[in-house]
Amino acid sequence: MNDYELLAEKLDSLPNGYPPTEDGVHLRLLEKIFTVEEAEIATQLNALPESVDDIAARTGRDVRELLQQLKAMAKRGLITIELGKGGLRFGLLPFVVGIYENQAASIDKEMALLFEDYYQKAFAEVMQVQPQYHRVVPVNQTVSKSMEIHPYENILDLVNGAKSWAVLDCICRKQKALIGEPCEHPIDVCMVLSPRERAFENHTFYHAVTKEEALATLKRASDSGLVHSVSNNQQGIYYICNCCTCSCGILQGVAKLGIANVIARSAFVCKVDESLCIGCETCLDYCQFKALSMDTTVQVNAVSCVGCGVCVPNCPSEALTLIRRPEEEVMPIPETLIDWGSQRAASRGLTDKPE
Repeated sequence: MNDYELLAEKLDSLPNGYPPTEDGVHLRLLEKIFTVEEAEIATQLNALPESVDDIAARTGRDVRELLQQLKAMAKRGLITIELGKGGLRFGLLPFVVGIYENQAASIDKEMALLFEDYYQKAFAEVMQVQPQYHRVVPVNQTVSKSMEIHPYENILDLVNGAKSWAVLDCICRKQKALIGEPCEHPIDVCMVLSPRERAFENHTFYHAVTKEEALATLKRASDSGLVHSVSNNQQGIYYICNCCTCSCGILQGVAKLGIANVIARSAFVCKVDESLCIGCETCLDYCQFKALSMDTTVQVNAVSCVGCGVCVPNCPSEALTLIRRPEEEVMPIPETLIDWGSQRAASRGLTDKPE
């Protein structure tokens, strides 16, 4: 096997998955992103970040040279880097969510076409695995104030609980535009969060913003009809995607591939006050999941509704709100990202945990 084949296998051994294609487009995509030497180094990393000394001792590489290589790879978003006890630590990133999204600043038409080819041929396989990659979080002020809302269900709590914020371009909408299928939604609305102060200063592809700017970005996203989604766990949420069914790699699974449960819905569902509904049909234009229909008043298909709340603030008669679903309909959310990975690995039949 060459280094790209080894890297593809290692990425597919992670809970997120990176399934192969018969024609090898999955390898050509990695060849576009990684040099041969970078691919070789990535295959020698573990999912749990380690110190450069530990990596060098295991691989027989020179510590000083390896440190420079790892820093350069982390700067390009190819591997993960974190500040831990004793210094910097490096680890293998999954392809999605991870390596691919970090290429938003460098993606070109060639990469966009390669990804589209790969997406159409193989990505549906991993999108159907449970638990899902992403979970919907309702738009602010769409849930009745009398209801209990957990912090991981509240988009404002997620932003207010961070100490650093940054925005980056949505790679999904950039990728679609590059292949000639642009949509009208804003691009610069994806967000990353950190519990560490000044985490994104002088970053290569994240643009650091204040908390106020982050909140304004969320409002701009929801005003344009985008759906807030986060990683499908309760603790340690570090990004907020603002998604659409026309471009988002995940939500296209609903609109174009017909995968009904491609994203974990929120614990809420839309409710109509028929005494207030004027039948204007404005909300129908904002529902990306075709969960709303018009009879005399708006009707809600609770199965199709993901509880995003995008329709609620756009109802001119204030006839819509979100209510909590019956407890038996609320999907369990893994506590941590590690719990999510363990459950997903089991669903994929990966009996051995990734190192």
